[in-house]
Amino acid sequence: MEELELVPLCRVTMKVAETIVIDGTPNGTLMIGELIDSVWEGDRFRLRQRGRASADWMRRTDEGTAIPDIRLTLESDAGELVLVQYTGRLDPDTGFAYTCPQFTTGAPGLAWLNRVQAVGRATFDPDTMTVHYPQIYALR
Repeated sequence: MEELELVPLCRVTMKVAETIVIDGTPNGTLMIGELIDSVWEGDRFRLRQRGRASADWMRRTDEGTAIPDIRLTLESDAGELVLVQYTGRLDPDTGFAYTCPQFTTGAPGLAWLNRVQAVGRATFDPDTMTVHYPQIYALR
């Protein structure tokens, strides 16, 4: 069996609006962060958030682990649409979020993204409300 390979796919910057917090639920604390802008840029594509129906419905467990649940619609300069959705884990000790994005599109020029399983590690800057992925990788 071959070794797992990480192939650079893109860099990501996402701006988050003020977070809505719902404490005391049976599933932990819910934090809803509407995404107000998102840019995904790599050697093979550049996509920007389209519309406002994009957010992170994060859940923080009682022991402190945060579980992101992100869904957003992206659009290329040519008008091609891509749904990105992912989950993962946020390490409360380091602040890093480890996620596994998946892409869904009907655009012929981006159809190869439908076969990509991606992984990434993000940081969040609370001062600017910005999520930054220095690199998202495709697993191969």
